[in-house]
Amino acid sequence: MRFFLTALFIALGGCERNSNDHWQGYVEGEYVMLASPYAGQLQKLHVRRGDQAAAGKPLFALEQEAERAARIEAEQRLNMALARLENLRAPRRAPEIEALRAELEQALAARELAEANLSREENLLRSGATSRARYDEARSALARDQGRVAEAQALLRNAQMPLGREAERKAAEGEVEAAKAALAQAAWRLEQKSVAAPVSGLVHDTYFVEGEWVPAGRPVAALLPPGNVKVRFYVPETVVSKLALSTELQILCDGCPAPVAARVSFVSSQAEYTPPVLYSKESRGKLMFLVEARLEGSALRPGQPVDVKLK
Repeated sequence: MRFFLTALFIALGGCERNSNDHWQGYVEGEYVMLASPYAGQLQKLHVRRGDQAAAGKPLFALEQEAERAARIEAEQRLNMALARLENLRAPRRAPEIEALRAELEQALAARELAEANLSREENLLRSGATSRARYDEARSALARDQGRVAEAQALLRNAQMPLGREAERKAAEGEVEAAKAALAQAAWRLEQKSVAAPVSGLVHDTYFVEGEWVPAGRPVAALLPPGNVKVRFYVPETVVSKLALSTELQILCDGCPAPVAARVSFVSSQAEYTPPVLYSKESRGKLMFLVEARLEGSALRPGQPVDVKLK
């Protein structure tokens, strides 16, 4: 009996000595829950639980008939808006413009002839070979032909201007921008029905099978990237001040051939499972603080119990 008590005291003493540099903990994973913001029937599940998914690899796809039809409709509306804007920006038809150009050329030729007649009548009037009335008729004919030239030029300029008024063109431009935004939204909705892996990692679990109805926002698969595995453990109040961010640790587990390297990534600023009272020196030793450490290239799995000690 005395031997048993002695061994027990030695064991308790050993535990007390090791409590300052050796703690028990467990592995935890931060999962990436992948879901679609829209509901639909699960048509294709590209991965299974336990698969390794590379970044960008398709994971699952929901039915997309409605979204695909909405995108086609948005494309057609955009084409219609572009056609209307182009029509308002375009001048009159080419045959009409060519006819107005021909009329302008005729008016220019008539004005040139009128200028020549006026010059001739003016010379004849100086020599007394013509009357004042004929000279006045030639001058009136020139003024008339100049007016026709100005009219033909104005008509040609008007025909070459856009058909729509400025306000109409502004409204059509707004319709085009709205149609582009609707098309972008329809394309985004269609893309959301197919989800790919944002990062590389292990497919931890899938929650639906093909053919099932998936509610909006409900995760279909859980991804565990390698960098999202960490160790959680608790240290006493007497040790917490020794652990700073990036402190090197060693993780020991059953069956591990060698210790796994880790670094402290979080130290809680509050004690766990303690009431908000003033503590005496005797009770302060019972305070425990949560510490988290990131693993450096390890195959440890979430839920696995481990032992943690300072390097």
